[in-house]
Amino acid sequence: MSTVEAPVKQRAQIKERTLRTDNWRKYPYVTFVIFTAWVAYATVRAMWGGSFYVPQYHYLTPFYSPCVNDACHAAIGAGKVGNAADFGTFLPKGMPFFIPYAALSLPFLLGFRLTCYYYRKAYYRSFWASPQACGVKEPHAKYTGETRFPLIGQNLHRYFWVIAGLISLVNTWDAINAFHGKDGGFGIGLGTLVLLANVILLWGYTLSCHSCRHVMGGRLKNFSKHPVRYWAWTQVSRLNERHGQFALITLGSLVVADFYVMLVSSGTISDLRFIN
Repeated sequence: MSTVEAPVKQRAQIKERTLRTDNWRKYPYVTFVIFTAWVAYATVRAMWGGSFYVPQYHYLTPFYSPCVNDACHAAIGAGKVGNAADFGTFLPKGMPFFIPYAALSLPFLLGFRLTCYYYRKAYYRSFWASPQACGVKEPHAKYTGETRFPLIGQNLHRYFWVIAGLISLVNTWDAINAFHGKDGGFGIGLGTLVLLANVILLWGYTLSCHSCRHVMGGRLKNFSKHPVRYWAWTQVSRLNERHGQFALITLGSLVVADFYVMLVSSGTISDLRFIN
């Protein structure tokens, strides 16, 4: 009796790198340029050590919040001196330039952004070409996922999210402080609105996080028994649909807030005042 051998399973051999006909290179290339420019700007500003505070209006750029360097006790802006250290200091003056004044927050915020699900997609494609786009062969010989160093560190995202939430509270305090007038009373200026808009967008990014959605109701087996958490999970789920948008918009809002404070603090422009 003759036997019929099963056909050998082989992957289809296609000589083309991809069958996609659209401009798939546009997304990774544009993202590479935007991210590189943002990182360059943020690095320079974080290590600048100046033009970060406007004493008369209590404008503190988010790149320096909370300000924990001893120099923050005598922060100079627009020719005046004020105290930008609302939460105390633990870094002495004269620290190396590569240690930012906001050393208490920036490392964790960087970790939060780097491990964010949206940013993983963005920089995996743009910087590592892993892969550059769906349906496009990647140049790497093998793929190990997030099981080895350094990508195994992506699993720390949920913990970075908790710290990012606490830092968002600090940014909220800065925005409230920005409702400050020349005579020490209540006041509103363009800088107030810029810092307020920035912190609202930052909360949108933080609360729309996948980790936040999981905390709200990720492990619930019966929503009807937990109506409050179900409602919270529903609201966060709606925000989660816009998580990628918040991730990109907040990059812009951070730059706008920092740049405006820098211009006012350095005396380049005067703050546009609406009240006091």
